Amino acid sequence: MTETETKERTTQILVAGIGNAWLRDDGFGGAVAKVLSERELPAGVHVMDFGSGGLDLAYEVMRGYDALVILDVSKQGGEPGTLYVMEPDEGSVPGGIEDGDVINPHAMDPQTVLRFVKSVGAWPGRVVVIACEPADVEEMGWGLSEPVRDAIERAVDLVVETVGELRAGARALP
Repeated sequence: MTETETKERTTQILVAGIGNAWLRDDGFGGAVAKVLSERELPAGVHVMDFGSGGLDLAYEVMRGYDALVILDVSKQGGEPGTLYVMEPDEGSVPGGIEDGDVINPHAMDPQTVLRFVKSVGAWPGRVVVIACEPADVEEMGWGLSEPVRDAIERAVDLVVETVGELRAGARALP
């Protein structure tokens, strides 16, 4: 065996901020991605802000990652600024994009992105969604509400912890 064949492959993890910054708290994912991009992260961890470009995210995932961390807002009914961690598995995502289903490439929510990725056989191993309860995503405007802005550092810490767990879990797989 050559050195290349025996060298351990670096786990590849995509951390994807999504959301429309012009809809106030919907910019949460991008704000967290910005803070993360200024930090030193382990090799193989790629942080990108996809804004509202869900199709761009789907195409990036198709490059081949061991894990995907999505940063977004999610209305779950909690107090604004509450963080949620969800881990959809491939089996829980509806299969494929059926004939007649319309996909708006400029408004692909995380579920549609995952359906698309699954339909082309590019599921990224594990998927974790770290989301924040928004206060305001209905009105056009710039800037996060105070409770969502206050959740950014907690979200960054949660992403770093999650990336560590994903890297350890990927190495433990056969």
